[in-house]
Amino acid sequence: MDNALKELAAHIKAELGEDITDTNIAHGELFVGVKADGIKKVLTFLRDDSSCKFQVLSDICGVDYPERAQRFDVVYNLLSLKHNQRITLKVQTDPRTPVDSAVSVYPAANWFEREAWDMYGIMFKGHPDLRRMLTDYGFDGHPLRKDFPLTGYVEVRYSEEEKRVVYEPVSLTQEFRKFDFQSPWEGVEYVLPGDEKATEQG
Repeated sequence: MDNALKELAAHIKAELGEDITDTNIAHGELFVGVKADGIKKVLTFLRDDSSCKFQVLSDICGVDYPERAQRFDVVYNLLSLKHNQRITLKVQTDPRTPVDSAVSVYPAANWFEREAWDMYGIMFKGHPDLRRMLTDYGFDGHPLRKDFPLTGYVEVRYSEEEKRVVYEPVSLTQEFRKFDFQSPWEGVEYVLPGDEKATEQG
């Protein structure tokens, strides 16, 4: 299997060398780094070339590395049914630089790119309808970024007094619980709720 992936990597580098940053084989799959401005060209080649035939787009997702200047990896997972192979492409970008949309190459990219925009704030140039799809209307921020606060910025609830949905700053109404990480059946030094009678009888 590794020999076939090595041959595939060599073929891709020979045909698309100026658009490829690196290749790596791990876990029985080929990982290819792609320059952001060449992603549509690379995707089209991988879909149409007879030695590739990666005609199935399985997923597009984001990965956040906030310590980097180009903090996002956009990850494309492709499948070739003809050759029974998988390939993963990675493109680096930042919050202000859009990546070319893959919708014209793989129509299935539509909702994947919308999800990446919603969760990470990754922009896709040329997308036909780039808007949120998982968070609510008026949602502030992108919840899968590592610098997004754990409790979010606002909360949504129905106000019985105002008879409508209201947005309010998040307020935690309960204290964080303290866990002792002990088994409830052994080693516990306090009386568990419901065991008061057993303790009295003993």
